[in-house]
Amino acid sequence: MIEVQKLKKSFKSHKVLKDVSFKVDKGSIFALLGSNGAGKTTVVKILSTLLKPDGGKVTINEFDIVEQEANVRECISLTGQFAAVDEDLTGKENLNLIGQLKRLKDVKGKVEEWLFFFKLEDAANKKVSTYSGGMRRRLDIAMSLMGNPQVLFLDEPTTGLDPQNRLAMWDLVRQLAAEGTTVFLTTQYLEEAEYLADNIAILHNGKILVEGTPKYLKEILPQRGIQLNFKNEKKAEEAVELLEAHGIVADNIEQNLPSLEDVFLTLIDEKKEDSNHE
Repeated sequence: MIEVQKLKKSFKSHKVLKDVSFKVDKGSIFALLGSNGAGKTTVVKILSTLLKPDGGKVTINEFDIVEQEANVRECISLTGQFAAVDEDLTGKENLNLIGQLKRLKDVKGKVEEWLFFFKLEDAANKKVSTYSGGMRRRLDIAMSLMGNPQVLFLDEPTTGLDPQNRLAMWDLVRQLAAEGTTVFLTTQYLEEAEYLADNIAILHNGKILVEGTPKYLKEILPQRGIQLNFKNEKKAEEAVELLEAHGIVADNIEQNLPSLEDVFLTLIDEKKEDSNHE
């Protein structure tokens, strides 16, 4: 659904994106991880046709983002870091406005559909100024989904949300992907990427350090060893005393993989060391 090849972008003399390449499968959730200032939002702005790249090639749904940007805009939607809602309107009026602007055929039906999906029916006729942060975020994404885009860009969608609303947002994102929407999200929350994403790319110093599934990213670091789990305390005690001598079989053996946070910090630190030696 998305293919990025050797993407480059500079602002004056500052090279933000030096050589960025990755792919996103249709109907998957893809997470772009990176520190503040790594260039995550720049990538999103370029992919959503809000910013022109300096070099490289990007296609979305096989449309070139520069030469066929109108076609690209027909199949994407973007939710930025800050909720783009009109606080003087009700939730229903916000959705209706977007539906009218997009010239949807069944605006009323779509409004009701997304109010129900995002559990906003009870607040539909209340002004958005009375909404909580989580409700505003849900409304913002609902507005982005009017017209059923094939690709949804979420730029740090849970920033500022409390833990309960963050978990609710995660469930919504998973549900959207399950129904066929390709979700591209940026985040600083490692547990968010690990919980949601089918594939993750780590962006640092203008380049993708690594890309793959959460499991693959964990496996590229040296293993911490093997963890043995026993069904009862007696077996555990026997294992401690007799494992080496008699080779007691554990009920379960699993790899004790590093956390995604370990992967992120290790890779970033390695790149800092490489830069210092250059």
